[in-house]
Amino acid sequence: MTKVDETVDARGLLCPLPVLKARKRLGALADGAVMRLVADDPAAVVDVPHFCAESGHALLAQEEFEGAQGYLIRKGG
Repeated sequence: MTKVDETVDARGLLCPLPVLKARKRLGALADGAVMRLVADDPAAVVDVPHFCAESGHALLAQEEFEGAQGYLIRKGG
């Protein structure tokens, strides 16, 4: 199981806000840290993987998390 260093709850926010919150929080984390982003906006299914690919972060997993989608993201560097 992957150790999660930070969880960002973006439930109730519409895109692009979940991605913007993820970008801001990842900026404060060390390279290699793992963040869980929790979002319930259906557009996040497309936006989060695209953000990771464009920003050099690794999307480790997409999972159901407390009734929403959870995204495990390892910060690239």
